[in-house]
Amino acid sequence: MMQCVKPEKHHLLEVMEWVRSPKVFEIWAGPGFRFPFTADTFIEDLKLDELHSRVLIDTSQEPHQVVAFGQTYQRLGHTHLGRLVVKPDVQGQGIGQALIEQLMKLGDELLDSNGYSLFVLKANARAKNLYLKLGFNVAEYPEIMPLPDCLYMVKDDDSML
Repeated sequence: MMQCVKPEKHHLLEVMEWVRSPKVFEIWAGPGFRFPFTADTFIEDLKLDELHSRVLIDTSQEPHQVVAFGQTYQRLGHTHLGRLVVKPDVQGQGIGQALIEQLMKLGDELLDSNGYSLFVLKANARAKNLYLKLGFNVAEYPEIMPLPDCLYMVKDDDSML
């Protein structure tokens, strides 16, 4: 059983450990996030007051486990999903899909948008394949791309899960 909740500090400290390596951090963080980070700079750079952040908790076992993290906000008329990450030892078990579905539902509740969007690095084939499976398509980004070697992917409202 998965539960999507606002993160508490202890959840964020756990997520911080998943992205500690420079290679993983580069794929995950996006521009404007300091590295190397401390607990304080990590939490500050998440911009929790500006972005809707959630952790996915696996409640099927005790103690409950944080298994994923993501954020959503309004960008160019879409509910934009960002900083998506699944706990390394549970990847490949459908948790990424559950996280994305929960964040899209959150966006539907909190934001007035015409679909969903996200960025993915071209080299991140595993994530790109998941997004394609969920109905996202590569699209032309209407502004200057914020990251090099990055794809902009969108999913229109009429292609909802």
